[in-house]
Amino acid sequence: MNASLEELLTSCRSYTDLGKVASYIPELQKSDPHRLGLCILSCHGEYQAEGDARVLFTVQSIIKPILLLQALLDNGVDVVRAHVGVEATGKPFDAINYTDQILDSQHLNPMVNMGAIAVCSLIHGGSYEERFQRLLALTRTLAGDAPIQVNEAVYRSEKSHATKNRALAYLLKTYGIIHDDVEEVLDCYFRSCAISTDCTGLARIGGVLANQGRCPDTQKALIPPEYARFVNAILMTCGMYDGSGDFAVRVGVPAKSGVGGGIMAVVPGRMGIGIYSPALDEKGNSLAGIRLLELLSQAMDLSIF
Repeated sequence: MNASLEELLTSCRSYTDLGKVASYIPELQKSDPHRLGLCILSCHGEYQAEGDARVLFTVQSIIKPILLLQALLDNGVDVVRAHVGVEATGKPFDAINYTDQILDSQHLNPMVNMGAIAVCSLIHGGSYEERFQRLLALTRTLAGDAPIQVNEAVYRSEKSHATKNRALAYLLKTYGIIHDDVEEVLDCYFRSCAISTDCTGLARIGGVLANQGRCPDTQKALIPPEYARFVNAILMTCGMYDGSGDFAVRVGVPAKSGVGGGIMAVVPGRMGIGIYSPALDEKGNSLAGIRLLELLSQAMDLSIF
């Protein structure tokens, strides 16, 4: 299969010329747009990696399913669903105008910024530092021996250029959806987005979700299977921002993208996939990454439909 993966990467490299790296966070603008890496981890623990699979990058919005998992572990499904909804918004990831109605918790999807900021407030801890450290520990557990660290430069860059996210958070405060100090909630969110890993880390996390919450290497249960199913369902309908419907047609698996260029894909019962290519399309998704997943889905019959 390695030879086939190499051929797929080669056929997709030209797509890195068609997108643009994220610029609204200045530190992300330093990314090399021509990077392209792929890692696949089967539910039996078999690895395959090609290209720039070991290049570190910040997960950005790919932290959102892990934020959701931590909130589920701390509160259970009923409490989480009382605070955030599960419906696709059809809006960009940083949208404010979710509906024409007064904002309430059911308008908040946990896979876009506003919902994820609200989810940060559901994580247990005596302080937001403790909440972040618990989230970081869960990320490391899910990623196994893959590198997991905080990119301090991206964190500072993100925090200092966050006008719209501040607006979203203060809107949540205005409507009584979050009650804690807005800057503390946002600091937890910014630091979470600045967690960095490589394609192997994304493949490992995706592999746990694909394997009903079990580590693919050891088959040890890391999260309850019902939480894995809950997250996968939301990823399927909402994980690729307002491109989720097109992605479902073209690729057909649960996935989450981030403006750092990563995509974590989940093929239930079969594998987790990690991709990195920071040149983005107009919706904030990795352009070459989506094309690579589309070809991979066709070659390996991955679509769940």
